[in-house]
Amino acid sequence: MHLLHHRAATASAVILVAIALLAIIGPHFSRYSLDQIDWNYLPGAPALANGHWFGTDASGRDLFVRTMIGLRVSLLVGLAAASVSFVIGVTWGATAGYLGGHIDSFMMRFVDVLYSLPYLFFVIVLTVVFGSNIYLMFIALGAVGWLTMARIVRGQTLALRHREFIAAAVLAGVPTSRIIRRHIVPNVMGPVVAYAALAVPQVILYESFLSFLGLGVQEPLTSLGRLVAEGSAEMESSPWMLLIPAAFLSALLLCLNFIAEAVREWTGKQ
Repeated sequence: MHLLHHRAATASAVILVAIALLAIIGPHFSRYSLDQIDWNYLPGAPALANGHWFGTDASGRDLFVRTMIGLRVSLLVGLAAASVSFVIGVTWGATAGYLGGHIDSFMMRFVDVLYSLPYLFFVIVLTVVFGSNIYLMFIALGAVGWLTMARIVRGQTLALRHREFIAAAVLAGVPTSRIIRRHIVPNVMGPVVAYAALAVPQVILYESFLSFLGLGVQEPLTSLGRLVAEGSAEMESSPWMLLIPAAFLSALLLCLNFIAEAVREWTGKQ
């Protein structure tokens, strides 16, 4: 109920749902497709009469459709990469914290080594070596974003491993994997959920930065970061190409951050 009393988070959730629904169904109301070129508008300002509600880009493609598809891709990348980070981080941190000893030391030193590598540099290397596609973005952003989550889960697990209910499970002969799955993981979900909520806007921002550099989502798909990059090149002659996708990206990140902050406050009171 705390989330419902958090006005900024409630308003952000409503706006976020509206944006997501617009991204899903919006392109169906346009008579233009993602890569369809209108040779009469290169580029064209926003207008209702010709059906280019957000105008067109430098290649004559409808900016409304491309912005909606970009929203879809940015949301999908954020949620998928955060999910990958969640699974890896919780599994790694809970295992290290519960087993302890040399295994814990080795697993956490591995995390420290990865922490020493520049995050974006590592993602850029992956995209350069394996090529740029949306599935690689899921894996690359998620696979290097789990480090902080693993540390959080490991710390919580260390505090739980000597509790009475864990000792009772050990004495009852419950397998280690089941203890971790059934007793450790459910009891560390509070801070994990809070961090996962904060990770979604962070991943979207990273993806947007990579796309701005040309290393993110590739044609024929697009993302908000890629649209902002294209718009920045035409900012003086066609400002709508930059302002519209930048406004959607800002609104998306702002809403997600308000929701994540409310989740963090809620889990902190549990």
